[in-house]
Amino acid sequence: MPRILIAGCGYVGQATADLFHAAGWDAEGWTASAKSAATLSVKPYPICQVDISDSDQVAERRRTFDVVVHCASSRGGEFESYRQIYLNGVRNLLDRFVETKMLFTSSTSVYAQRDGSWVTEESETKPARDTGRVLLETEKAMLDRGGTVARLSGIYGPGRSALLSKFLAGTAIIDPESDRFVNQVHRDDIASALFLLVTGELQERQIYNVVDNQPMLQSDCYRWLAQRLNRPLPPFRELTGQRKRGDTNKRVSNAKLRSLGWTLQYPTFAEGMEKSILPGLSEFDVPLSPKC
Repeated sequence: MPRILIAGCGYVGQATADLFHAAGWDAEGWTASAKSAATLSVKPYPICQVDISDSDQVAERRRTFDVVVHCASSRGGEFESYRQIYLNGVRNLLDRFVETKMLFTSSTSVYAQRDGSWVTEESETKPARDTGRVLLETEKAMLDRGGTVARLSGIYGPGRSALLSKFLAGTAIIDPESDRFVNQVHRDDIASALFLLVTGELQERQIYNVVDNQPMLQSDCYRWLAQRLNRPLPPFRELTGQRKRGDTNKRVSNAKLRSLGWTLQYPTFAEGMEKSILPGLSEFDVPLSPKC
């Protein structure tokens, strides 16, 4: 039975570990949080409290694996969290599991294009933010050691959608002067992509974009939600302040991953919303804005 470590058993990591376990793999999950480890103790595979940014904690783990997937998140942090969890975390895993196949889940935020152009894995990566530069440095560390990189776009799924949460809370706006394409992917499609990359003879030193088939203008996403939920459009006004991931505007291609046989369960935003998100709308603990 092949053994896989999911280092970072959070929102995406749990779905990924579940998928591998269901397929007969001997899966193990790590989480830095004692609370999360206790909550996940009901899983049919072991969950261990391990902080991957702590080299001593990683080094003392004695079990070996056929594959290690770094799937930890920054937990909403900024530069220092990125450096500790991503860069130091990957270095610690590489040092501990020297002969093991490795995969790092990065982000399409490393693409800084602002002209709405299509980008592929060969496109320029010059992120304007320090957090993006940490991701690129982490990718290099992984690739230099023969690992694989999966660049994830905006993640949504059951109980999670930044666009839907803003829409429901009444904090969404539409600024025609700064409209942009948003690139998204359902959590379960990420899990299936990682499963494909691992089980399909993991290619060394390769990068893959993990994103759905149809980038959409942000305004069109809000229009779709307004029509589907029979609620008013967000107000039209000028955007003030900087977006969390920077002011990028690009369409990310998934052609390379699809060429390996990746088939999405939710190929578009509308299909993901209809089949997976809106049926569980009560999971979104967001008060409806009085304006709606």
